[in-house]
Amino acid sequence: MFFQVVDILGTIAFAISGVLVAMNKRMDAFGVIIIAFVTAVGGGTLRDIMVGVEPVAWMRDITYVYVIVASTTFAVVFRNQLKHLRRSLFLFDTIGIGLYTVLGIETGLVAGLHPLICIALGTMTACFGGVIRDILSNEIPVIFRKEIYATACILGGFTYFLLREFLEDKNYLFVIAGIVVIVLRLLAVKFKISLPSLYKNENENKD
Repeated sequence: MFFQVVDILGTIAFAISGVLVAMNKRMDAFGVIIIAFVTAVGGGTLRDIMVGVEPVAWMRDITYVYVIVASTTFAVVFRNQLKHLRRSLFLFDTIGIGLYTVLGIETGLVAGLHPLICIALGTMTACFGGVIRDILSNEIPVIFRKEIYATACILGGFTYFLLREFLEDKNYLFVIAGIVVIVLRLLAVKFKISLPSLYKNENENKD
């Protein structure tokens, strides 16, 4: 039950982030619902395909479709309250990656995968819905920029397996690991921490 709640919360967060991107791009109603849908279930679909779960989660349980439609409707109706699109998008996207990272790890553990593979699976679950969203919206995906994004998911995954030696309650373990991802992402943006670029800027090249 706990993991289903976490999954639903992640679905809501990513669906709303998809709506905000679509509205920022001035898409029509169909475009908004499609972007919300792929953002919410894109990473989970990839996760299920990779571990051989058939059919994928949102096809087995219609609740996910209802949640996405309800979240989309909420975001559209209250778009004026969410007028600071950039800040709202960042918040919901950050919550989404924190929740989906731990869900991906849990899926990997259930499938009997190595911890490193579980962390990779959690990172893909968290990030690839946003990747699809950004590509369809003609944006460079956040994961491919210098921002701390996938790195936060990876560090949250390592935190999960480190704490696993000391905490027996999975619920606490998942909450802490998810919070680590969210806090790392928030701190990275607040203090402008980013990964180093492999390229020098134009001024340096001229020198």
